[in-house]
Amino acid sequence: MPDFTPSLHCLAPSYSLVTRQLPLLLLGLVPLAGVAQQTAPLIGTVRSETGAPIEFVTLTLHRAADSVVIKTEFSDVQGQFRFDALVGGRYLLSAAQIGYGRYWSPALAVPAAGLVLPAIGLRPSAATALKEITVTARKPLYEHQAGGTRVNVADSPLATGATALEVLGRAPGISTDGKENLSLRGRQGLLVVVDGKRVPLTGADLADYLKALPAEQMQSIELLTNPPAQYDAQGGAGVIAITLKKDQRLGTNGSATLSVGRGGYGRITGGLVLNHRRKNLNLYGNYTYSERRYFTRYDFDRQYAGTSLLPAAASQQFNDQVSHLRSHAAKVGADCTLSKRTLLGASLTGLLSHIDNSVDTQSEFRMLDGSPLSRYTSVTAQNIDRPSGSANLNLRHALADSANAAAFTFDADYGRYHTTRLMAQQANYLEPQYAVNQFDGDQRVDLSIGTLKLDFSQPLPHRARLEAGAKATRVRSDNSTAFFSTMNGTTTFNPFISKDFRYAENVNAAYVSVRTATAQTTVQAGLRAEQTNTLAELSGEAARERHYTQLFPSLSAQRTLNARHALALALARRIDRPNYGQLNPLRFYVDPISYRAGNPDLVAQTSYSAELTHTYRQKFVTALAYARTDQPIVTTAQPSPDGGRLVVSQDVNLASQDYLALTLTAPLEPTKWWSMYANGVFYYLRFRGQLAGTQLNRAQPSCQLSLSNTFSLPRGWSAELSGNYQSSEIWGFEKSTGRGQVGAGLLKSFWNKQGSLRFGATDIFYTSPARFTSTFVNFRETFYKREDLRVVTGTFTYRFGNGKVAAARKRAAGAEDELRRAGGL
Repeated sequence: MPDFTPSLHCLAPSYSLVTRQLPLLLLGLVPLAGVAQQTAPLIGTVRSETGAPIEFVTLTLHRAADSVVIKTEFSDVQGQFRFDALVGGRYLLSAAQIGYGRYWSPALAVPAAGLVLPAIGLRPSAATALKEITVTARKPLYEHQAGGTRVNVADSPLATGATALEVLGRAPGISTDGKENLSLRGRQGLLVVVDGKRVPLTGADLADYLKALPAEQMQSIELLTNPPAQYDAQGGAGVIAITLKKDQRLGTNGSATLSVGRGGYGRITGGLVLNHRRKNLNLYGNYTYSERRYFTRYDFDRQYAGTSLLPAAASQQFNDQVSHLRSHAAKVGADCTLSKRTLLGASLTGLLSHIDNSVDTQSEFRMLDGSPLSRYTSVTAQNIDRPSGSANLNLRHALADSANAAAFTFDADYGRYHTTRLMAQQANYLEPQYAVNQFDGDQRVDLSIGTLKLDFSQPLPHRARLEAGAKATRVRSDNSTAFFSTMNGTTTFNPFISKDFRYAENVNAAYVSVRTATAQTTVQAGLRAEQTNTLAELSGEAARERHYTQLFPSLSAQRTLNARHALALALARRIDRPNYGQLNPLRFYVDPISYRAGNPDLVAQTSYSAELTHTYRQKFVTALAYARTDQPIVTTAQPSPDGGRLVVSQDVNLASQDYLALTLTAPLEPTKWWSMYANGVFYYLRFRGQLAGTQLNRAQPSCQLSLSNTFSLPRGWSAELSGNYQSSEIWGFEKSTGRGQVGAGLLKSFWNKQGSLRFGATDIFYTSPARFTSTFVNFRETFYKREDLRVVTGTFTYRFGNGKVAAARKRAAGAEDELRRAGGL
């Protein structure tokens, strides 16, 4: 049995920091008049040379000392704008609009009575407009936002030739366990959305989907730890919101990309992005083809307790898997401005992937005294087709001409995910000798998800806003398996494990959220109600039907104490429902003695979370979080109920999980050409529960550390150097060793920034392999996992067409608007 004594080496440096910061964090929540500084209005108007007001001008308030952005607003139909600024503060004001030269004010000092600026006159200038509006600047790789972190994938040299899963694996706070379950800041249970649409997959199925999605398709990723009520309550640990590329430039333009890489095997990715935008219509599309070979290797050591039929034994097993993945990813869409108040959009998205897997296995069983029992080799060939597609129709209508008017947004989404898995497994028993056994499987999955959503936004007096909406989601999954065994030329059908499974889920939801703001305090309170109906049918067994309704309140509050200190508090209740794959009891064989299967007895896990955040100088962030999860879902490995030496990987419910975390974030600029983003998560997990006669009450501190460096070099060069480390951690019955990786990249722009070359190297020192151990009274499993992550890649990108960006809309249409609202908290 392993030693469960907690090691405090990761938390030791953070304990004194907590004791110093906590009194400040708690006292800052009390709005003492003597602590807070006064604010005063900064008011102005934007006009053209003819004196006409200009609407939708982007006004940005900067700190005069270093030009750091403080706030951004838009001018209204009268060209007017307003900021609430700290009395005595010194600021710069900039104004930008398509077709006009950019305006910069002199340094402004805000008096106690406020300041009314002279009218700002914007001058049209073709030369200036081209110079100022052409996209030339790179966004920072990581941006800390209220409620989460934004990863600007499109600007990262290390993203070249990578997959969505690989990019996520290097993001701050993200890690995966030995079975490819994603976690954020040490917690599992995440909602993944792509362009506002939920991906109804988890675990290995979700990992396969993200492996087939090339990074070249992605614009950004948002890691939201405190999503508001507008989001589904699914995702106790938070939300991963992936936004695909969509060109915003005027006219007809696009880009072409070709990427070639080499790890253990070769890989290639090519893509094309096209866009045509004019005054009232935007047509866009993109396509990416990716082909890659990669390996995954497992070394298993297992110990089995004795039973009434079998003696205690141990085994060693070596799995060498080579995969060949080919994927086609595409998206087409159109946005149409029907009137000044009405926007209509439609899009189609498709992802087609085909994987050929070949798994070579060597296994040996022996008694505990070392005497041999059996030995065999096997080859398992799998052909997996995963076509998926989705369609979206969205409509936004404002009730008035003002940019801040009440508005309705309607979305209709439909998606289909299909999987065909053909397996041919040949086992050669060497000791004792038996005839060669051929085992074949044919598995089919049809998954559909349809969603109707209506959102309403209404401004209220005193800088408040009401948001409300309703959503209905329907998921249906049809699954079938057929297994055949062939020995001595005779093929027989296995009816015991060849079955059909159907699952249907309907979730009806409604929410209301109110946000109010004063000069120094912003509060948002939300309540979401979700009514869930599920039906699971397994051939030969009685149907399982469940109906339940739950409420999910959320509260966030932010307070600016003074120019240096700000506080935020977030409270929420969330849920993680098991999806069709976790409930599906049909089997998927990995090798002759290992398979995965769902658990139809799984129930949803619910969690309560609280997070207190302190921000210093608008960039250094300290966050203290606690979460309690009831009936957490964890993945376990256990001897199969079929008996023998079979092992099944399956999800189960435990009793409870407690989580305490301290997160430190520091974006630094040692020089003008060197930017750093440092992130550390120091967390403590405790699990309680029981499985297979084993009582679990295990706790351990752990940490995640990441550091990203970006360098702006002369002559169009830029570079990136990043590293992350995940310490030893526990998850239920499983314990892992520490792991991490270092990557470096170069980017060279040329041809007036129309062309670029990117070079990237990931997991340079090959430190990502890790060991995972699960211990029960009747079984112990340790496996060592290695993946093909040390890769060198080169990418060429060429951009063509107009370089000007279209005017930003105050709010995006359709499902993408849901992401923007949440990200702006």
